[in-house]
Amino acid sequence: MKKVTILIPVYNEGANLPALREALLPLIDNQLTPEPYEWEVLMVNDGSLDNSAEIMTGMRISDSRFSDLNLSRNFGKELAMLAGMDYAQGDAVVIMDADLQHPVSVVPQMIAEWEAGFQDVYGRRESRDYQSPLSRAMSKLYYKALKKSTRLDILPGAGDFRLLDRICVDALRRVRETQRNTKGLFCWIGYRKKEIPFRCEERHDGKSSFTFSRLLELAIDGITSFTTAPLRFATYMGFLSALVSLIYLIFIIVKTIFIGEPVQGFPTIMCTILFLGGCQLISIGIIGEYIGRIFKETKGRPPYLADTFRGKPVDNNKN
Repeated sequence: MKKVTILIPVYNEGANLPALREALLPLIDNQLTPEPYEWEVLMVNDGSLDNSAEIMTGMRISDSRFSDLNLSRNFGKELAMLAGMDYAQGDAVVIMDADLQHPVSVVPQMIAEWEAGFQDVYGRRESRDYQSPLSRAMSKLYYKALKKSTRLDILPGAGDFRLLDRICVDALRRVRETQRNTKGLFCWIGYRKKEIPFRCEERHDGKSSFTFSRLLELAIDGITSFTTAPLRFATYMGFLSALVSLIYLIFIIVKTIFIGEPVQGFPTIMCTILFLGGCQLISIGIIGEYIGRIFKETKGRPPYLADTFRGKPVDNNKN
């Protein structure tokens, strides 16, 4: 019998976990799939500050199909997913959110496509009614910019809700970057992919921890992880500034020879200095983003540290 792991990153989701368990029970009781499977529900506690850890422990004690992995602190969702992949035992891994925005009813469709031979079955959001028009517009703009700036086949509308075959899970585990952008890595590893559209629901309870600043940080990470286009942009901007300056210099020389130039030009000088200074600061900032990533990766720190797995202390030397 094949084993399927449901991987759920958890951060301050104590209010949602009981409802999530009830939603998963028909699935792991094999009531929604034509063929029976062995199920494992692996919940990764990413340093939650609420009672999520206690609820997860209770779920594990009452049902052995539920497992809990507690990280030593909050490392972020990207690394929590990596931790879950390290400990997942299934032939396939289904990644879901704990807030019930990812419908359990879609999982049997994913499994059917997996059985048909696809190795990465991803959910594509049909609508984002729960988001503001500005957020939807910015999301589309981000994916469009990322797709044009990289050679990867970026999948717009695809998030973390997906089923991964064991070969995909092992491939992602081999990538030990600490500055991860998993959505890009899903595309980078390749393999046979299949899309399943679904309607993303509103959160069952609570408020998302992904603030605007956090989403902006993820967007920057996504761009700097998979393309050097911003560095080329800085180069092009430097050439453009030099060209404009050269044209203006020729204009000033010609004007001085044929017309003359009184002792003026303070506004012109200030505008030129501010313009070139702004271009330089932008270029330094872009370069700094890449240098910062190099600095973090060269430290060689482990991506995450685990505390307990199924209630037992973890030896982090194995990861």
